[in-house]
Order: sequence, then structure tokens, then C-alpha cells
Amino acid sequence: MNGAESLLRTLVGSDVEVCFGNPGTSEMHFVAALDRVEGMRVVLGLFEGAVTGMADGYGRMAEKPAATLLHLGPGLANGLANLHNARRAATPIVNIVGDHATYHAQYDAPLASDVHGFSDGARAVQAALQHPGQIATLILPADTAWLEADRPAPALPKPTPAAVSGDAIDHVVAELRSGRKTMMLIRGAALKERGLNAAGRVAAATGARIACDTFAPRCQRGAGRVQVERIPYFAEQIVEFMNGTEQLILVGAKPPVSFFAYPNKPSWCTPEDCRILYLAHAHEDGTAALEALADAVKAAKQPLHIGVSSKPDIPAGPLDPLTAGQVIAHYLPSGAIISDEGATAGGGVHRFAASIEPHDHLALTGGAIGQGIPVATGAAVACPDRKIVCLHGDGGAMYTLQALWTQARESLDVTTVIFANRSYAILNIELARVGAGDPGPKAFSMLDLHNPELDWVKLASGMGVEASRATSVEEFATQFASAMTHRGPRLIEVVV
Repeated sequence: MNGAESLLRTLVGSDVEVCFGNPGTSEMHFVAALDRVEGMRVVLGLFEGAVTGMADGYGRMAEKPAATLLHLGPGLANGLANLHNARRAATPIVNIVGDHATYHAQYDAPLASDVHGFSDGARAVQAALQHPGQIATLILPADTAWLEADRPAPALPKPTPAAVSGDAIDHVVAELRSGRKTMMLIRGAALKERGLNAAGRVAAATGARIACDTFAPRCQRGAGRVQVERIPYFAEQIVEFMNGTEQLILVGAKPPVSFFAYPNKPSWCTPEDCRILYLAHAHEDGTAALEALADAVKAAKQPLHIGVSSKPDIPAGPLDPLTAGQVIAHYLPSGAIISDEGATAGGGVHRFAASIEPHDHLALTGGAIGQGIPVATGAAVACPDRKIVCLHGDGGAMYTLQALWTQARESLDVTTVIFANRSYAILNIELARVGAGDPGPKAFSMLDLHNPELDWVKLASGMGVEASRATSVEEFATQFASAMTHRGPRLIEVVV
């Protein structure tokens, strides 16, 4: 048994079952070991940024880490944008980064770089599982992969979230009795059904609002589930949303702040006189804390704000983000997973989120665009029996469109909806907001995706994904309905 085989057996023994990879020369012994070790599914990505995004989507839905296989420091660097998003999502991931043989490092070969990380696979998995989840990176020098190894490392105990103290719960109970206008801001596992039910019970007993971050990593939505108010994106909208809130109860979340700094606009968006209470920190069990809080305020078992099933009709009128979103809401099947990087075009579905079929929503957590298609791909690997719908702006989708090829190779059930407005539309809005003066044609050309126009039907078809284009509501409704009733990868370009 060599070191690569030992590492693989360690990972499998630690319940890491999937490796998303883009290997190079230094990782060839690990690649060869894949045929000698049972239990590891390997998924090839054509770019490391797609690989790390896939691991993020997998981890969010499987609730355990996948491994990535990356080629030296440059491969890790290529994957950093979606590792940033994964870190913001608190997704458990184990990166395996190949490196030059230890004795070769002294020669400063062209691909040499300064990378550091774990040297023990079991410790890396355990570190990734530290609540609420984090990224662990293991460095694998080439000679440690080919040299003899004694045995795989035994699996280490899986960490569990810390319990919230009774004092913290008692303090929040006492403050709720004050009658102040209260908001519960929730993030993490507590945005799944069990935590939301507890929050809904608290709301029924106290009148507290229930909210989540603009870009919550995973939120369970739809009819029969407790509705959650989503914090808006722009600073002045957040200020208005928070207006009148006298105390803010944080459950795995932080107080909301502006995404960017803007001239003459606030960065801190919570009212200055608002009391901030911490029911559960991110490393603590927010779901159990909400349940204990509901019992402590003697809440009834029936939660407030349950979404009532009401499927929207197919709209009339021109095809735009709102009518496209209504079509998606009409046909979305029960148990679907939405990977959302729709940006300025994605809001059409959110209007109906509380009343359509139950589904999971995965957001762009860190703001680094190019997450949507890889996250959808990883979610499909984690949940092969569920329909995955990816909502994506055309500009961001170009960052990691290589993941479409992986969807075709793995026959994954993902429908990608590209909102083709031929623009970095959000940046046109931001250009006006930041006070950058009077922009001219050169400035606007930096935000424009015409000349030439991207052809998403050809791009997807060239990577083996069935694709079509919709220019009317009727065309989109027909194409999306078909995609929802057939399995396999599909892309629809929505011209808006």
C-alpha cells in the first residue's frame, strides 16, 4: 500500500464518498489508486473553480464533506473564488492539493508555490466537520503518495454542535417578555424545517418576525413550511426592512450590513437603539436552541406563518425575469433544489417561494460569481433523485460553464435557466450607486456582453447538454415544463 492508497482508504473510512477533481502530474498516484480502493466516486471537472463549486453544492445538500483533488498551488488558486463562497456557506470540504516531491522543492521548479495544510487525512475530515462546517486543505507531496505506507488512519470522532446554555435561553425569554418589537435572524441548519417550525412557534407566542440573510446557504421553503422574510440586498432597503426593530435575536447569524460601502449610505443597517441578543452562535445548535426557546415561552405546537399552497398561473405578456419566474414557480416539482445565481433576474421566483411546492434554495453566499452551475452540479451528485434547477445570469455563468460538461458526463438531472440580458446588469446599477461621476461609452462597454453575443444554445450543445432558446412566455413555458418531466441535463436560454 502506498501513501495515495492509504489516504483514499482513510477518506472512505471517514465517510468521504465523492471526490471532485482536476488532477495534474503530481496527483497521478492518487488517480491510479482510485481503481484499487472501493467506495470513492470520482467526478471530473474541467476547471478547478468548477470543481470547488461542485464540492460546495454537494456539501450543502449531503451535509458531509466531499474531497477535491487540485493540482499544486495554481490549481488551488483557480478554485479559490468558489472556496470563498463555500467558506461563507460554512460548507465542509476537504481539499487535497498535490505538491512537488519533498526533495524536489529545493529546486524551485516552475509550478512550485507556497502552500501549507494538514498532513493527515483523518484530521482534515474532522476539521472540515467542525460545526457549522469549514474547509480543510491537505497537502500531498508526490513522494508521500508513491512511498510505502503502513496503513490508513482510523476515522476520528465526528464533531457535534455545542449546546446552547440555559442562561442564554433564559436571557432571551426574559427580553421577549418586554414587549419590544423583535426579529429573529436565522442562518445555518436552523433554516431547515425543524428549526423553522420552532421559530414559527416562537413567532406565534411572541409576535417576533422571522428573517434570514440575503444569501443564506440553504433554506427550506414552500407550501406547508414556515415562511421566512429575506433581508433585501441594497443598504437603504435593509435599513427600511429593519426599521422599527427594537431587539434582534441572532441564531447562527450576524447583524446585517451593507454588501459594499456607498457614499452617503450606511454600512451598519440595524437601528442604533436596537438591542442585539445572541441565542445561538454559528458553532452552536441553533435548531435545539429555538426548540428550547419555544418551550420556554410556552408556545403552542402549531407554528405561525405556514405557507399555503397556491400555484401561480402561467402569465400573459412579454418574457422578462418576472414572467419567467412565474413560469418556474408554476412548474417547479416537489422536492426540487434551486441553485440561485439569477442576480438581477432571479427575483421572479422569490415572490412565490412560500406558496409553491416545497423545495430547497441555495444562494450565492460569498458574492463571487460563477457559483450557480457548479453548486447545482454538486447538489445533483448529492441528491440524484431530486430535480435541480439552476437560475443564472449570463455573465456569471461564463465563469464556470465547464460544469455543464460534467453534468453531461455524469447524466445529472439539472435544468439550467440562463437569463440572457447580454449585460453585467447588477454592475450597471452599482455604477450609478457608487457616485462614479458621469460614465461614458468606454465605461458602459465594460459592462456590456454584446459584440459578440453569447450563444448559450451552442455553448451548452458543444458540451453535450440539450439546449433551447425561449423568446416568449409561451416558448419558455413549453420548454421548462418539458425539462421538469424529463431527466437529464438541460439548458434553456431565456432572452430578456
